[in-house]
Amino acid sequence: MRILVVEDEIDLLEAIVEGLRIDGYAVDSSEDGDEGLELAIVNDYDLIILDLNLPNIDGLDILKYIRQNDKLTKILILTARSTIEDRVKGLDLGANDYLVKPFHFDELEARIRCLLRMKYIQEDNEIEYKNLKISIKSRKASINAEEIKLTKKEFSILEYLMKNINKTISQEELIEHVWDNSVDIFSNAVRVHINSLRKKLKVKLDEDIIKNIVGVGYIIEMPMEEN
Repeated sequence: MRILVVEDEIDLLEAIVEGLRIDGYAVDSSEDGDEGLELAIVNDYDLIILDLNLPNIDGLDILKYIRQNDKLTKILILTARSTIEDRVKGLDLGANDYLVKPFHFDELEARIRCLLRMKYIQEDNEIEYKNLKISIKSRKASINAEEIKLTKKEFSILEYLMKNINKTISQEELIEHVWDNSVDIFSNAVRVHINSLRKKLKVKLDEDIIKNIVGVGYIIEMPMEEN
């Protein structure tokens, strides 16, 4: 496994690099934001350990750039910033985990092992379809930058359908992913919420983007020219 460490505290950088090489990892390192970003762009890493307070380019800006172009590489943030806001922002920008300084090397090793075991793609915070955009972070939907007033359940349905564009989603699957165990699977709850959601979207889009495949389920289809 190949790891990039970007950290401007030289002693800490050297200690991390030495420890990871002893563990058997292939490790590249940089103490500078510009160089760290260049290495991240040029090389293919399994994991990037990224400090936030870096010279030339802030770690959050590096994180944002990487995530715009790479959803796969695991990113672990090292930070001395103690505020919850900074950590939340890092996770929202696409970091997979964070570790607050000072930390014990054993914990860093454990977090690295955990991240490298995981296989997933980092999802975007926003999903777009034609003029419709939903924000996973704010839980809001908009058309041409104008917010659509959706209930929490309507947004959850729309989010699930947009995450599964071109896939027909059955009523049972929607119930499994959008409702909790208290729902009566024999009720018309799904149909009621879907109908309300479709009406709200149709008013703004002048078309019904949620198709009902009778006896099968619901689907949002990507136009052929965009497939």
